[in-house]
Amino acid sequence: MSERALRGTRLVVTSYETDRGIDLAPRQAVEYACESGHRFEMPFSVEAEIPPEWECKECGAQALLVDGEGPEEKKGKPARTHWDMLMERRTREELEEVLAERLAVLRSGTMNIAIHPRENGNKSKSA
Repeated sequence: MSERALRGTRLVVTSYETDRGIDLAPRQAVEYACESGHRFEMPFSVEAEIPPEWECKECGAQALLVDGEGPEEKKGKPARTHWDMLMERRTREELEEVLAERLAVLRSGTMNIAIHPRENGNKSKSA
């Protein structure tokens, strides 16, 4: 029986609730301005923390709060170099020792080089 009562209505689009008897939270209008000269207001609750920047409704650029403090500068980390990461793992003395070992191997001319099977002349037949 309930199916017949709702037949033909648009349940997804239409709300059967009314705004009567509902007290909305107190609001305040906050004004923003972007670099292109667009100015617009956004409603916020009186209790809400007001963001210092907002996306412009017209051009999509970052708009700043009018008569407010600018956004806080984010402190970025300095880029870690390969040397910095290496020094986290080894001391300078260990690096000097590894360097001396590698130089001795290079000067002796007896490096252990792994040769790929195809490079030493053995060509395998493919099926």
